[in-house]
Amino acid sequence: MFTTRSTHRAAVCAALLSLLMACGGGGSGGSTQSAGVGTLRVALTDAPSCGYDAVHVTIDKIRVHQSASAGDNDAGWNDLPVAPSRRINLLDLSNGVLEELGQTQLPAGHYTQMRLLLAANGASAPFANAVQPSGGDEVELTTPSAQQSGLKLNLDLDVGANQIADVVLDFDACKSVVRRGNSGHYNLKPVIAVIPRVISVGTIEGFVDPSLAAAARVSAQSAGNPVKATAPDAVTGKFVLYPVPVGTYALVLTHPTRVTAAVLGVPVVASAAPTVVGAASAPLLPPSAASAPRAVTGTVSTTPQASASVRAMQSIASTPVEVAFTNADDINGAFALTLPVSAPVWVNYAPTPTPFAFTVDAAAAGLYTLQAASGSVTKSQLIDTKAVVPPLLFTFP
Repeated sequence: MFTTRSTHRAAVCAALLSLLMACGGGGSGGSTQSAGVGTLRVALTDAPSCGYDAVHVTIDKIRVHQSASAGDNDAGWNDLPVAPSRRINLLDLSNGVLEELGQTQLPAGHYTQMRLLLAANGASAPFANAVQPSGGDEVELTTPSAQQSGLKLNLDLDVGANQIADVVLDFDACKSVVRRGNSGHYNLKPVIAVIPRVISVGTIEGFVDPSLAAAARVSAQSAGNPVKATAPDAVTGKFVLYPVPVGTYALVLTHPTRVTAAVLGVPVVASAAPTVVGAASAPLLPPSAASAPRAVTGTVSTTPQASASVRAMQSIASTPVEVAFTNADDINGAFALTLPVSAPVWVNYAPTPTPFAFTVDAAAAGLYTLQAASGSVTKSQLIDTKAVVPPLLFTFP
């Protein structure tokens, strides 16, 4: 159902687990603690990256607290340094690959806050925290807050006495790296989900036609929100989405030269057996796009300038799906997306893999809702890519 990396990689992430898990109890300001000892077991994974060959982070220390409101200097923090610090390429962890980080005992209770403290970058490459744009050189990844108070993760995790709390940290590098104007520099603003597993999650796996695999992206979406995404294996086209919470999903396939394709009503159950969507003999192969994709550009203006993101939503067979996502530039708010003009296609899920008989949704051709988000506020604009789209402006007070 998933793959484990080499012994070296396991050792790297085992050290990270020690950080993640040696959570002590204690508490201040509303923390809670139950009598007894439980076990926390953690693995690490990542979604596919957008335009990067590598995203490295180096973990120095983790701080854990049972109070979500605990400040840096409050009592009740448990600190665990990593010695030596470990440098991890997050992009090694995609397409169902998990790093099993191990397990540790800790006081039973409800854990609500985790902070990852990253090592400071040196004066030259290889930097402790770095990003390598596709085809380019490695550049420094700026993480000023992480070296002071740490990258904050909000948890909602019960560790019961004599029980195992089993979770996956899903680090979305694509949404976590933000360009800083024309400086050639990037900020790290992490998007990390904490996903319970064992009885509450399952797996979707299948095949994309190998001719498309190198540039394809597959995601499981619920109500237009990607829950898990990956790039297929570049040689075989096989994709694995794990862990995916139990439920029903739209499986969405995007590719630069193909129309968007959606497999609707894909069930995920808590089982060792995966939900299979497409086989090697019957892979996903959407039709070629009749028209070249359309570039859509614009600016997200905030006062003062703040982090923002933009995504393109499309309704396929009355099902909302996310077709593209980008972070706005952290300095000037600029963004750019490339969107299909040709009509998307869809098919209902069938439990027995057979060649896909897609239905064309002609009414959806070129029509998108662009959603810009800054903080907790979202603004939308309707566009039609069948014609040139003027530069867009989203303004946030």
